[in-house]
Order: sequence, then C-alpha cells, then structure tokens
Amino acid sequence: MLSDNVTDSKDSAFICGVVEGFYGRPWTLDQRKDLFVKLQQWGMNSYLYAPKDDYKHRAYWRELYSVEEAEHLTNLISASKECNITFFYALSPGLDITYSSPKEMVILKRKLDQVAQFGCTAFALLFDDIEAEMTESDKEAFQSFAQAQVSVTNEIYEHLNQPKGFMFCPTQYCGSRAVPDVPNSEYLNTVGSKLAPGIDVMWTGPKVISRFISPASIDEIAEVLRRKPVIWDNLHANDYDQKRLFLGPYSGRPSTLLTKLKGVLTNPNCEYGANFVAIHTVAQWSKCSVDTDSQSNDAISADIKLEQESRSGRGDDDEDVSLPMHVYQPRLALKKSLQLWLPEFKRTKSMWGPISKPHVSNVPPVTFSSSGQSAVPCSSISSLEEGGASPGSALMPTAEHSSEEASDLASETTLTPCLADGTESAESASMVSLDRVAEGMEPMETVESASSASSQAKQLDVEDVEDDNKESPLKEEMPHVPEQEEGDVVMECERKEVEDYQLTVDDLLLLCDVFYLPFEHGPQGMQLLQEFNWLKLNAHLVASVSSKVASNATPEVKEWHQRAEKFDSMSRALNKLFTRLTYINNRELLYELYPYVWDMRGVVALLNSYVKWLSFHQGSKQGFLNGEQEPWVFRGGLAADLQRLLPLESVNDLFLYKTPETPTRQVYTIRPYLASDEQSVYELCRRLHVARLSALIPDAEKTFHSYPNLPGDM
Repeated sequence: MLSDNVTDSKDSAFICGVVEGFYGRPWTLDQRKDLFVKLQQWGMNSYLYAPKDDYKHRAYWRELYSVEEAEHLTNLISASKECNITFFYALSPGLDITYSSPKEMVILKRKLDQVAQFGCTAFALLFDDIEAEMTESDKEAFQSFAQAQVSVTNEIYEHLNQPKGFMFCPTQYCGSRAVPDVPNSEYLNTVGSKLAPGIDVMWTGPKVISRFISPASIDEIAEVLRRKPVIWDNLHANDYDQKRLFLGPYSGRPSTLLTKLKGVLTNPNCEYGANFVAIHTVAQWSKCSVDTDSQSNDAISADIKLEQESRSGRGDDDEDVSLPMHVYQPRLALKKSLQLWLPEFKRTKSMWGPISKPHVSNVPPVTFSSSGQSAVPCSSISSLEEGGASPGSALMPTAEHSSEEASDLASETTLTPCLADGTESAESASMVSLDRVAEGMEPMETVESASSASSQAKQLDVEDVEDDNKESPLKEEMPHVPEQEEGDVVMECERKEVEDYQLTVDDLLLLCDVFYLPFEHGPQGMQLLQEFNWLKLNAHLVASVSSKVASNATPEVKEWHQRAEKFDSMSRALNKLFTRLTYINNRELLYELYPYVWDMRGVVALLNSYVKWLSFHQGSKQGFLNGEQEPWVFRGGLAADLQRLLPLESVNDLFLYKTPETPTRQVYTIRPYLASDEQSVYELCRRLHVARLSALIPDAEKTFHSYPNLPGDM
C-alpha cells in the first residue's frame, strides 16, 4: 500500500529532476537538451535553470536578455516541453533589490514577463547567499527581512497568475543556518505563515551539503513551513573544490522521505558528463518505497579507523545480489547506472573545453598527533568560513582564490609528473590543459562557442614521443596502439584492434570509488587508504631486513611485501583506467574527467614509489586528527587524504603540477633508485661518455670495451 501511495503522489505532483545551480561555466544548449532526453527516459519531470554564472540570472538580474540569448532560452524551453520536462526559470534578485521600491517591482515583473514570452510556465525566486540587511526604506515598509521577501514573492506569484510551478528559496535554507534553530526561527516561521500556500519552499537539509537527511528533520521543517519542502540536494555538487568529483550513488536519504517531500532536485557536478550516476541513481531512488541504505555499509567513511579494514579487499557489496525493483540499495543502484553509462563513453563527440570552476587554495596544512597504530586520515580545518555558501554552491567564486605560487611553478617546468607504477615510461594519451581553452565567454553563448572550442581542439594534434625503453613492464601489459594522425577521435575499427584498451564496467566502478561522495570514499578508494596506511605504519618490519635474508623472512615481513604488491596492483589498475580513458570516442566526456584522473593517478603513483622506498627506511608512526566539518573546509577528496598520509610537514610542494599543456603520449615516472638499476646506470654513463669522445676519438667505443664500468666509476 505504501508503494502505491508514493507512486500516486509522484505521478501527480512530486517534483523530481535536476537544478543547474552551481558556480562555474553553465552547461551548453546541447548538453541541456541531452539532459531533458535522459530525464524523460528515467521518469523524471523537472529542470530548474539557475546557473550562478549566467549573470542575468543573479548579478545583473535587472537586465533583459538580448535577442541571441532569448533565442537560446526559447530553444531550451521548447526542448524541455518536447520531453515533457517542466522548465523552471529561477531569478536571484536578493543581492541588491530594494523590496519596497515600486520601480524594482516593475523591473522584476518585466524580466519574468520576458521569460514567460519564451514559453516558460514555471518560475522560482531565490534569496540564498545574501546579507540579511535591509535599506532604511525597507525597514520602514516591512517589519522583518522575511516579510519583505514574502511580500515580493507573493506579488510576483499573483502577477504571473499563480502558476502551477512556483518555488521560493529562503535565505535560511538549511538547518545550520536557521537562527537560532528550525522550530524557533522567526524568519522561517514568517515564511511558513505568510507565503502563499501554492508556493513551494526549497530546503537543503540539516546543512548546505547534508550527509544524511532524516525523516524527523523533514517533519520538523514541514511543520514550520506549513507545507512539504522541495529538497535542493547538494550531495553531488563539486564547485567548491577543483580537485573533487562526485561519482558515487545517491545515498543518505531514506526512501520514506518520498511521502514527506514535495520533490527533490539534485544540484550535481559542474561537469555535465560526470553526472550520469548522480542523476540516474536519484531517478532509481525516487521509484522506491523501501531502501537498504545503511550509512556505513555501502561505502566506508574516511573517518573510520584504518586498522579496521577488511584484509580480503572485498566488501559485502561485491556480491551479486538481486533486490526487488521497489527496494533501493545505493551500491546496486550504482552498478545499474554504470551498465547504462558505459555506452556514453563510446559515443563520438567532440570536446567542449574545460569546466570553469571557482579557484581554490591548495591542500591545507596537516596537524599531527601521536596515536600509535590508529592513524586516521582527516582534513584540517581551513580558514574558510561557512558564510558565502549557497544551495547551489559551498563557496562564492572569486578570482582571488587561485594560487599564484602553483601557477608560477607549473609554468616554469615542462616535466610530466610521475604517473606510471614503477616503470620508466608508459605510453598514454594526455589532453590539452585547462589553460589552452579560453574561458571568457558569455553565459548564454553555447552553440557558437562549442563549435569554436571544438575546432580549436582539432588543431592540436597529439604528440607521439618514441620510447627507447623496450622492457617497460607496462608495455608488456598493454600492446602498442597504432599512431593516430588526429588525437581528437579514435575510430571504432581501430579501437577493436586493441582489446585491452576497451573501457569496462569494472574500470568505471574504480573511477567512481576514487571519486565517490563528499563524506565518504568508495570501497576501492578506501582500500587504497587502508593499504598505504598499513604499509607506512609497519615499514619498520622490513626496514632492517636485508635482501640476503629475504628468503628466511618472518611471516610479518612476508605479509608486508604481499600487501606492497597489492598496493602496486591497485596503482596499476588506476594506471590502466587512465590509459583506457584517453582512447574513448567521447572527447567531451574525456576532457571533463581527465584532470581529475590525472591528479589521482599521479598521487597514487608517487605513494607507490614511496612504498618501494619504505622497504629500506623506517616507517612513520604519526597519526592524524579527526573532525566533523563541511566538505569544503578540506580540499581534494581521496587524493588529499592519500597525500596527508605522507609523513611530511607539508606535502603541497610535491603536487604543484597541472595537466600537461602540450598533448603527448609520453609519461615519465620518478621512482626510487634500486639495486637492480646499477647496470642500467653504468650503461647510461658509458654511452654518454662515448658520445662526448666520439668526435675526437673515432674508436672511443672500443676504448672502454674491457672496462665498461669505468665511466660510471669516474
């Protein structure tokens, strides 16, 4: 009976879809049209247009759209209607509106009337991320800040003839921002009692980015608002951190919420192509009436002590378990989404430049404390205040957030960072860096800009560099791929010749696990943390063991080496994922994912080299503090947590590199010097010395025939 009731509610009134409400470059017209098709296929029904970087949505909300911009919006609204998707146009006038000014109301009505002429029938007024201050004239006209907003919203609602779809985002849009709390907030109680009953109110949950939204918390806010809220869900929003991407399944929201909510709109990653799992799992969740989402089972949280890991490397979710259609389990929902996401990588699509996201600072300093064997990776609290966060983002974007030191260092070096796992060189395709595509484009310019960016990309060929190291272990693993005259698209027939370069669902599962959710890593991501932490803390077991007695090693020493091999295999799996990803036909998707995978692969490769070095040196036993913070107070996700496990005062300097500016198929590796390298170094010294002498001594090669190691000793 519960399932029937939920279904009836959703079919008639439940709002389920996507809000494009992040900071950064808005999605293109083609991407939004593609989104509408997917929303229809997956049984979703709503899209809220609220990109923060469409300046006429927020900063310059008074300005009417130009003819060209109007054409874009008209096409967009028409496309949504063709897919039976309700298009909500949102306006954010709260930065500088004078609520009591009749002139301001005329301007506001004129702006929304213009959008209505484009065919829009659903609207939203957003008052998030603004100061709760009023002008003197507003103070004379209204008793409170809430009454001013409610008065304007009700008047606009009536002016638009009480549209069926109309939403309001309050300034206190989550539990942590309610003053003093949700039940006693004068602001929220005023909204609940004065706002027209036909207007829906948006809510992000207990926090801006809520790890868990409980039925009790929804009951609490619904009672205050006197209506069911619409959740603006920031679980997958990533605009507050350039190093993080969230590819994990929708979780932390019991399906019992469905009967308590008016709707759910997910505000996902800035990168459109990276949102397949985020949106598809929301669609699966919205159709369920029972869930098995236990917060600690589907993925292990990063704040769980690392010594409690499963040594088998397999979680309960690895089993192939079938559940009824009306039961939601995040891990199974993820795997179902990946089956449908895989074909997207095979679609032939041209690149559409990098995503412009707010620049953020580097990984914050790490605070150490001695805690024996229970070292736990955690995130240091930065100086960033919670203020400035919004339902659409956790940070207001400003150019000042960029790191000049990082840019200067990166611009002075051409070294490609360590990426392969223990090999001297590996062939893979790297793409154009983010700086190679212009970012100064108008928010509504989508079609022309896309074609321009695509043509620019096609002018940049991938540079093939010959590899002299024929004995590279990686090359034994992966066969040579035929050279491409153009690095932009690999034809299907060519890709079939190399079976090992086919992307698989297992590859995508690894990708999602290392870029999971704001408050937790996926099982394979957590396994990387667990294994590296264990190897570091137990390095003293092998530090004093020479290679001569390795055959008689103790069980503890053997276990250390076995787990070092396991970490090496995980690093190689990430390396293979990276290489396969660079050969996909969907270059648009590649350009969105590439910078993140590049960073992750580089960090893990460096740690893998550190593990090899640990066998000769004492491991660190330093521990790390733990805390409960909003996810924007630490940077980088799993990559940052892995970096923090290095026993250094600050590891930032090791990671001040960026995606290659010159496309290349050559990747260089920095690793520890090993005893097995001795003859190779001698040979290198001999060849260099002979090359210097060859101009003066014709038979220089024969000179060192009897003493080949002499140049090296010299």
